[in-house]
Amino acid sequence: MTTDETAHSWSFTPSEAIALQKRLAAGVVAAGRPPRLGLVAGIDLAFDKKSSLGFCAALVFSYPSLEPVEEAVVSGEMDFPYIPGLLSFREGPLIIRAYNMLVKKPDCIIFDGQGIAHPRRLGIASHLGLILGVPSIGCAKSKLYGAYEEPGVERGERTYLRGLGGDVLGIVLRTRRCVKPVFVSPGHLVGVDEAAEIVLSCAGKYRVPVPTRLADIRVGTYKKEVMGRCRL
Repeated sequence: MTTDETAHSWSFTPSEAIALQKRLAAGVVAAGRPPRLGLVAGIDLAFDKKSSLGFCAALVFSYPSLEPVEEAVVSGEMDFPYIPGLLSFREGPLIIRAYNMLVKKPDCIIFDGQGIAHPRRLGIASHLGLILGVPSIGCAKSKLYGAYEEPGVERGERTYLRGLGGDVLGIVLRTRRCVKPVFVSPGHLVGVDEAAEIVLSCAGKYRVPVPTRLADIRVGTYKKEVMGRCRL
């Protein structure tokens, strides 16, 4: 459930959302690692392009074996518009609903999105990790913010993603040989290097970590199920 210190409504104008991001970012802890790591979750969303309907899948796996443990899927109207850098205000309500449905709460959540590698240091992984009070990691397929040098081509090679002042925001991580890297950044209660190691251990033979890969697949099938019912 959400923490009292960070809980808030989701009804904001874009300018109000930006102001809230700046305030909440001060509470993010981008250091350490989960005190225990027996369960890891992947969360992903899908959308209906013809309406404001959104879909969310939260899948929990054992760690490090990555065996499926539990899943929660939800759908609902999304009131906030699509604005890059403010995705958590659009997706957050569905994520919280799905998370609260889980009986077995994860020790760490991997999001298909950014953590502190964000202009205001509060991407979706940081925002939701802070609200839920759960260690969280952002693992994105593309860069939103920062500068980096391309890592080597072998699996596990990495370079730092840095902000304008040279501060480290995340890691550009090669999870498969000669395949495009992913952009890993701490969400909350996880350090930069620790986040990269967790993502790499969850990647297996895929570019993206298994929890978010399977969440992406599951939310896609769930969307088809719901939209099929809607057409009846």
